[in-house]
This record gives sequence, structure tokens and C-alpha cells, in this order.
Amino acid sequence: MRTGNPGRRLACAVAAMSACLLATTTATATAAPPPAQPSEDNHAMGASIAAHEGISQASTAGITPAADPAIAASVAGIDVSSYQGNVNWQSYWNAGKRFAYVKATEGTGYRNPYFTQQYNGSYNVGMIRGAYHYGRPDVSGGAAQADYFVAHGGGWSKDGKTLPGTLDIEWGPNNACYGLSQSAMVSWIKAFSDQYHKRTSRWPVIYTATSWWSQCTGNRGDFSSTNPLWVARYASAPGTLPFKWGFYTIWQYSSSPIDQDSFNGSIDRVKALANG
Repeated sequence: MRTGNPGRRLACAVAAMSACLLATTTATATAAPPPAQPSEDNHAMGASIAAHEGISQASTAGITPAADPAIAASVAGIDVSSYQGNVNWQSYWNAGKRFAYVKATEGTGYRNPYFTQQYNGSYNVGMIRGAYHYGRPDVSGGAAQADYFVAHGGGWSKDGKTLPGTLDIEWGPNNACYGLSQSAMVSWIKAFSDQYHKRTSRWPVIYTATSWWSQCTGNRGDFSSTNPLWVARYASAPGTLPFKWGFYTIWQYSSSPIDQDSFNGSIDRVKALANG
């Protein structure tokens, strides 16, 4: 014969069931990957370019640098971020893209949740690829951000298929020049560049727009002898280049239907940049 309080036994049973459900829910939550949702601290390369410089009809009319007789040779590429999710790299290879850059980090707190698929996927189909960091001088120092970038995908290896990392520096989401004076901005960029070089032995590529460079650096500081230039201009020609650079290495000429890039030179020059 059972003895004891029936109400107490029922309460214990309910408590046990609740604990089981809680444990199951916790285990499921732990196993599931975090949602890859864009955040206010996640900006794609070129996020501010169209708003500040506009988009010419040429950049949306299918006109590509390869069709420009002034360019002796070029290689087609793209750049991606978390906004593209898992990328079908084979389709871009079939479309003639031979190099790619993948966003790795921003500031000292954001990491692209799709980085592994995008970075390894482009490599696996045969592309020469690299990583980029979206600079946020309003968050922390340049050296600290270079360290964060290198620690989370922005490193370099001499395997012939890894391009040096890129610093994306453009108009800020809250302030065009991130609240820095022109001389302070030059110092911030130099700190990032010097630290990246110290960590990897390579100088980072600098992605920027000519008008931003003039506005926020005041055309101070000369990076042309060390850092390859990646110029952003959505038009039929790259136009005037930032201070002291006599030529561009990469030109981002369109953001439709995905960021489109052109390497200034043959595929051998892309390989040379990868090899250092």
C-alpha cells in the first residue's frame, strides 16, 4: 500500500518533468549555432561609397574594366561579407572570377559568422583569396584592430593562394571621419599598417575612396611605397587616385549584383601579390 501525500508526489513529478525539459532545451540551444544576423557593427566593404559618391550608369550597365582598351590586362574578382551568407563559389568561378576577398572582422568585436565557408570555399574552387577588416577608428586603436584581424582570419601564408589582408577605411556609420582629426586619422592607419606588417611580414592593402581620403586624411601621409591601393569608384573609370598613389592594384567598380572588383594586371600579378 502506498503512503504519503498524493499532492506532494504530483508536485515532485511535475518538477522532474520541468527539469528534463529545461535540460533538453539547454542542450539544444548549446548545440545550435548562433544566428548569423547582421548587426549595427557589421558593415560590408563599400557600405558608404554609393551614398557619398553615387553610382554612374556605366557601373550598372554591364560595362567592365576588361572591356576598357586603356587597361592592358585585368583579372575579375569579387568581395563578400556575411550579407552573402553561404556563397556558391563554383558559380562565380564559372563566371570567370579568379580572386576574392572575404570580410573577417570589424573593430575589435565583430567576426563574420560565414567566414570559414566563404574563405575556404573560394580557395577550394581555385581562387586566390584574402581577408579584409572593416576599420573602426571610433572603437579602438589601429594596432589593436590589426591584432584582432590577424587573430581571426586576417593572417597571411606564403602558399601562393593567400593575398595580404586589406584594411577597409571609408566613411563611418556615425561620423565621416570617426571623430578624428586628419593627422590623427593618418596615425591610426599607420598604426594598423605597421602592426599588421609586424605580425605577418606583409603590408596590408588599403581600400578607400579618393574623396574620403582627401576629406579625412587631408592628403597627409604617404602610403604609396608600401601599401597596395584598392580604390572604390562605381563608374566606368577609377578616376583620380588618392594622395601619392600612381596606380591602383584593385578597383571596386560596382556593387551590383555583388561587389565587383578588377585586378590591375594579369593573373601572374595576382599570384605575385599573394607570394609577396
